[in-house]
Amino acid sequence: MKHCRSTLLLCLLLLASGLSAKTGDGNNTSTPAPNWRTFNIGIKAGFNSSMFLVSRFKIQDVTIKNFQNNYKLGYYGSIFMRYNWRRNYFQPEISYNISKSEISFDKLGSHHPDIEPDYATLTSVIHSFDMPLLYGYHIVKQGPYGMALFGGPKIRYIWGKKNKITFDNFDLNNIQEELYPLNLSITVGVAVNISRIFFDFRYEQDVSNISRSVTYESNQSDGSAALGLIKLKRREQTISFSLGVLF
Repeated sequence: MKHCRSTLLLCLLLLASGLSAKTGDGNNTSTPAPNWRTFNIGIKAGFNSSMFLVSRFKIQDVTIKNFQNNYKLGYYGSIFMRYNWRRNYFQPEISYNISKSEISFDKLGSHHPDIEPDYATLTSVIHSFDMPLLYGYHIVKQGPYGMALFGGPKIRYIWGKKNKITFDNFDLNNIQEELYPLNLSITVGVAVNISRIFFDFRYEQDVSNISRSVTYESNQSDGSAALGLIKLKRREQTISFSLGVLF
C-alpha cells in the first residue's frame, strides 16, 4: 500500500511538471513581448531625405517657375515613450534632426536655348528639435511580432544658429534667409517590430511656409546700400527610415 501511494505521488509530480512545461512554451509567458506591455520607452536613429515644396520664388521682379529639387541625405536620433492599449498606442517623441536639401534653377531660363545653362543654387542644412505626438494602430500584434500604422502632428523648433543656408551664383550681395523658429508638420508612417527591434518608415510635411524673409544688399544710384527682398515661400517634406529598440 505504501508502494502504491509513492507511485501515485510520483505520477502526480510528473504530470504537474509536464503541464508547467507546456504552459511555458505558449504565448502566456511571464515575460511578455515588448509590444504587449502597457508602457514602453525606446530609442532610434536613422536617415532622412528632404525636399522643398516652393509656392513662390521671386527675385527682383522676376518669378522663378522652373526650378529643380535635389535630394540630400540627412540623419536624426530620437527617444520616445509609448502607452499601449489593446491594439492602440500613443507615442510622444523628441528627436534631434539634421535635414539637407538643394534647390537650383537656370538663370537664363528658356530664353537662350543655345547657351549652356547657368545655374544658381540654394543649399539648406537645417538643425531642429522635433516633437511628434503620434497615434498608432497595430494591424498585426501576435507574440513578438507587430506591424502598425501611425500618424499625428509634429512640433518643430528650428535651431537658427546651427543652420547653414547658402545662395550660390545668385549675382546678389550678402543674401541672408531667416526661418520661422516654430513650425507644425503632419507625420504618417508604418512601423514593423520583431521582439525588441523595430523598423520605422515615415513621411512628413510642413503645414506652412518656413521662410520668414530673404534679404540682400542692393546698391543705390547715390552709392548707398539698401536691403532688397527675395520673395520665397517653401515647405519641407521628408521621407525617413530608422532602426530602433523597445524596452
